[in-house]
Amino acid sequence: MKNYIKPEEWNIIEEGFDPHLNKISESIFSIGNGRMGQRANFEEQYSGETLQGNYVAGVYYPDKTRVGWWKNGYPDYFAKVLNAANWIGINVNIDGETLDLNLCKVSGFKRLLNMKEGYLERSFTAELATGKKLEIRSTRFCSIADDEIAALHYQIIPLNFEGILNIISFTDGDVKNQDSNYEEKFWDLVHGTYEGDTSFLTLRTKKTAFEVCTAVQTSVLKNNTQLRLKTGEAVNDKYLCYTVSIEVKAQDCVDIYKIAANLSSMNYAKEALQAESAKAISRASQKGFQQLLADQASAWAAKWEESDILIEGDVAAQQAIRFNIFQLNQTYTGKDARLNIGPKGFTGEKYGGSTYWDTEAYCIPFYLSTAPAEVAKNLLVYRYKHLGKAIENAEKLGFSHGAALYPMVTMNGEECHNEWEITFEEIHRNGAIAFAIFNYVRHTGDETYLQEYGLEVLIGIARFWKQRVNWSADKNKYVMLGVTGPNEYENNINNNWYTNTLAAWCLNYAIEAAKIVETISPADYQRIIAKTSLQREAEFADWKKVADQMYFPYDEKEKVFLQQDGYMDKEQILVSELPATERPLNQKWSWDRILRSVFIKQADVLQGMYFFEDNYDLDTLRRNFKFYESRTVHESSLSPCVHSILAAKLNDEEKAYEFYLRTARLDLDDYNNDTEDGLHITSMAGTWMSIVEGFAGMRVRDNQLRFHPFVPKQWKSFAFTVNFRGTTLKVNIEAGKISMTNTTAKTIEVMVFDQVYEIPQGEKTMTYELCV
Repeated sequence: MKNYIKPEEWNIIEEGFDPHLNKISESIFSIGNGRMGQRANFEEQYSGETLQGNYVAGVYYPDKTRVGWWKNGYPDYFAKVLNAANWIGINVNIDGETLDLNLCKVSGFKRLLNMKEGYLERSFTAELATGKKLEIRSTRFCSIADDEIAALHYQIIPLNFEGILNIISFTDGDVKNQDSNYEEKFWDLVHGTYEGDTSFLTLRTKKTAFEVCTAVQTSVLKNNTQLRLKTGEAVNDKYLCYTVSIEVKAQDCVDIYKIAANLSSMNYAKEALQAESAKAISRASQKGFQQLLADQASAWAAKWEESDILIEGDVAAQQAIRFNIFQLNQTYTGKDARLNIGPKGFTGEKYGGSTYWDTEAYCIPFYLSTAPAEVAKNLLVYRYKHLGKAIENAEKLGFSHGAALYPMVTMNGEECHNEWEITFEEIHRNGAIAFAIFNYVRHTGDETYLQEYGLEVLIGIARFWKQRVNWSADKNKYVMLGVTGPNEYENNINNNWYTNTLAAWCLNYAIEAAKIVETISPADYQRIIAKTSLQREAEFADWKKVADQMYFPYDEKEKVFLQQDGYMDKEQILVSELPATERPLNQKWSWDRILRSVFIKQADVLQGMYFFEDNYDLDTLRRNFKFYESRTVHESSLSPCVHSILAAKLNDEEKAYEFYLRTARLDLDDYNNDTEDGLHITSMAGTWMSIVEGFAGMRVRDNQLRFHPFVPKQWKSFAFTVNFRGTTLKVNIEAGKISMTNTTAKTIEVMVFDQVYEIPQGEKTMTYELCV
């Protein structure tokens, strides 16, 4: 665990340069705007360890699958968001010496991520081998006010010398993904051109034929006087640059401004890309860097008004939650239903930038409460548009009659994961998608979603579960064989409790949703029946029969639900008995040893009890929590938040806070020694859940918003904003008191513990004493 990030409420700060931490910092200080993003790579040349990363949303490559033993049903490829053209490049040469932080003496180094206003800043003093010193300051951002634009200001000040400063400002498209399976580069050149001070580099992805035009306008000033640029020599066919040589003396100031536009053929005709990029550059350059930066600050102020959580009395916790919210808002804005949320967002290549079940299980609650309903809706529409592919995926595995199996990993709806225990067995992802539909309707009250999109998806999922089970004469129940639950430390198991529970719930919810649609829109109901060839009476009867007679493994001695058949056959060693030197297991043990052990990556049973908590009394939850928490190693980033929420429900405030800290500072402190690969974006939504669903105890029950709050003893108070069915509620919780402000023109009733309060419309704040 690292501890080098300075605690501050609105800033992420690194002071001092340690090359061994650089790749971690490149992840932590990443920036993005939902349409593009980049790791915090240096603008100048750097010969030390680095992971270069610039990414454009939705643009991917089907990298050929690499496996040792091919099995029928394997996807042909693993889809990857591509490392795209590097537009920030600025090579600095002083009288023949190159500025390179790996080769010079660095002092006063500071890297700062301003989360309040949405920009990355860096400053340092470099002393070259000849003793020449220069000061560098840089500021850059990806605009959320205009998501086609990014901008950079790079300033050079000679401190103790006179000489010639040679600057090369470049765009380089000769890049590759570090995780390329066969060392292949994924881009072909379309063309590269110059128009005055603006370069246009257009690249095309191999196979998928996406085109991206990266347009960059460069200007260089010496002591506020603009200099004339020259077109530089290309070092490869995907490289465009401008050069300038400047005579400088001590304390001269050289300013380099780069305004970039990244436009893709997802949004424009290929033949229009360069012209549209020129328009984008024109409108941005007319504003200039400072106005673009001011627009960025205003746009982020609006984001924070929607989604901020204010913690009083704990700076480290305040910094952590804002960092998580900041990265979530940088990754996904909800403007485009073709886009989704990769587990690493725009911060690294691991997991390929593809869509996983994390979106539905963890991210949906965050966006439901902190953004307009359309944002979460677009995440669900993304899955609806992939329904046809989900049916094809199921057909490839032998299912029929419109059964739908959504992929574990995807870009376009096709399964593209190449580990058999994931591709074929981790089918619980189907249930997470169905639950997200339920969650959306529950929170927004928008039942029309079911008639427009949701019911068709639920029918396909229900058909899959019906076909995936088989009747066990021995158990006199329906069983589900050969699956992997969220706990990936147990593969190819039978009767995973979580998967069976989800399947039974999905079957019942599909029937319920059908009845809702029939009631609110008979015409749509008939349309859906015809479109899906639904045999209503027969299929509903089959679904209900499977749901009613599903087998759920249970241990009578411990009085707990079992992860799966045979779980109690394992040697029951507790995590507390594991030496610290043995952890993390996935880095210290063989896979065979992990699979045979009792230890859990994330507790499937507790995930299910989190989803369906109303079905279990507190004693049942307490027994299961105690049993599984003691066997869980939390080597999934998605694990601690669920434990935190359930611990809060059980009034175990100490455990709730312990697990909150673990999820909140997972990346800032590099808790699992893997932040250098990129941030854990989807688990960041779990941090928000830990506070709002955990400490505040927020739930939606019977069409009503409810709270069951407590304040961690480490805090004085905390506050957040919730959007709920057309109202916006600002909630402040302190010891023994809750204050709520309804900022919309609609009265809302809210339940706190067992008391119902009416919060009138307008800006009036209502404060209530809490009797716990």
